[in-house]
Amino acid sequence: MSDTNGLAIRLDDGILRIVIDRPHRMNAVTTEVLNELTDTFERYALNPTVRTAILTGRGQAFCSGADLTTVTPGATPASHRIDAANRVVSAIRTFPRPVIGVVNGPAVGVGVCLALACDLTIVAESAFFLLAFTKVGLMPDGGATALVAASIGRARAMKLALLAERFEAHDALSAGLIGEVCPDDELTDRVESVARRLSNGPCDALHATKLAINDATLTELEAAFDRERDGQLMRLAGEEYIEGVAAFLEKRPAIFRRAEGTQVPESPWEPTRSK
Repeated sequence: MSDTNGLAIRLDDGILRIVIDRPHRMNAVTTEVLNELTDTFERYALNPTVRTAILTGRGQAFCSGADLTTVTPGATPASHRIDAANRVVSAIRTFPRPVIGVVNGPAVGVGVCLALACDLTIVAESAFFLLAFTKVGLMPDGGATALVAASIGRARAMKLALLAERFEAHDALSAGLIGEVCPDDELTDRVESVARRLSNGPCDALHATKLAINDATLTELEAAFDRERDGQLMRLAGEEYIEGVAAFLEKRPAIFRRAEGTQVPESPWEPTRSK
């Protein structure tokens, strides 16, 4: 086992185990953690002894999103974290062996992207998914707009992203967002069984299958990276983000105010008001 930049990494009998190891922050990730994840997948992609990989989180969470305690609202927007998230999603997608995402607890924000980038996503019953970006005045990034929509379609993806509501494990399974749900106390045994089955399988055939399905279903991923990057940099320079982060750090609801002079058109479906 090696520990570096918030990760614990171990190669055990052909199974590469990567653990986001920041339980004190519910495995919220920094740019450095995301870059280390990419470096790890790229480094072990060249290791012929690796036959499958597992990505999970330490403790009670899979990944609670970006670590907002490390950001400075109002600073000049930088693309470092967005680029780092895009890189790791791409690295998981192109990794030559099957990657199992083990969602042992909440997957929030970029944590949703990490989970869905994996080839098989096995989820504990108590876990949930949450695209929380709009809660802090941001839009989804890390390929979320393509990864989620490719799995569950436009209507459900729009609801998940716009309303920023929890998507419980069994609902995520029914919608097609993930591959499997199992009781919390059976998660470890089930993951080990699946990992051993894959590691004993035909590596070349599994690699070709993974690439073919990803190429067929994630045709918009690269374009999504570009759209999200451009849109997110604009959001990072906005007042809504400043308020969103302040509210998060102060543990209060965010108050997003319309710009002075902005008018919201009256809904044609509202009943006519008496004068």
